[in-house]
Amino acid sequence: MEIFWFGVLAALLLGYFALEGFDIGLGILLPVLGRSQDARDRLVGAMAPFVLAGEVWLVAVAGVLFGAFPSLEGEVLSGLYPLVVTLLLSWIVRDAGLWFRRRADGAIWRRVWDAAVCLGSTGLALTWGVILVALANGLSAPPLAGVAAGIVVALAFCLHGWTFAAWRLPGDPAVRGARRSGRALLLSACAAAAPAALALAAVGSGVVGYAAPPETLTTLGAIVLPCAPILIGAQIWVWRTFRRGALPTFF
Repeated sequence: MEIFWFGVLAALLLGYFALEGFDIGLGILLPVLGRSQDARDRLVGAMAPFVLAGEVWLVAVAGVLFGAFPSLEGEVLSGLYPLVVTLLLSWIVRDAGLWFRRRADGAIWRRVWDAAVCLGSTGLALTWGVILVALANGLSAPPLAGVAAGIVVALAFCLHGWTFAAWRLPGDPAVRGARRSGRALLLSACAAAAPAALALAAVGSGVVGYAAPPETLTTLGAIVLPCAPILIGAQIWVWRTFRRGALPTFF
């Protein structure tokens, strides 16, 4: 049962990196690919509908960590408190940029919130890299290794974001006419999730030892597993609805 719940935790974390990584990467690349306001609007419109669907995976990770590995959750929050706070602040800044950029007209207003999207996305990628190193190293991250991991995660997310833009906006000037297939998007998703997979492989045996009692895990399964089809169905609906066609103008 402990191995099963570690597998669930790993699948959710990898799903977050794969499905949210392109949003974060495209946010980092927003000033690079979006040289004009119209270009930035198209890029944000392409990826913003997928943001909430991707963030659900991270919420699910926190829920499984709290329910199935409660003592580990306490150690992670206390041992990595500054990094967790930085992650949350970056998350808030990025999402605020997405929600507020079209709430008023004006070039300055839009540029400020576009900068917030880029800054928050960069903070998310770099912080995740440091967190992964810290988890693999017993909740401590050597500065150089943490910075290097942050850069690697940011680059992987940027690759995923660029591939998504080329797949979602074929022929758009923002991606200079590049076209990418669904297979290329799948490969870039694997690249985005690879750092998390390496960290999970390093800590797998240790995490299993923090599992809650079998009775708790069984009860948790009875509560959580019926919700899994809803999560999967919602993801399928989002991708089928927004993968092609007109870009939403709400964001």
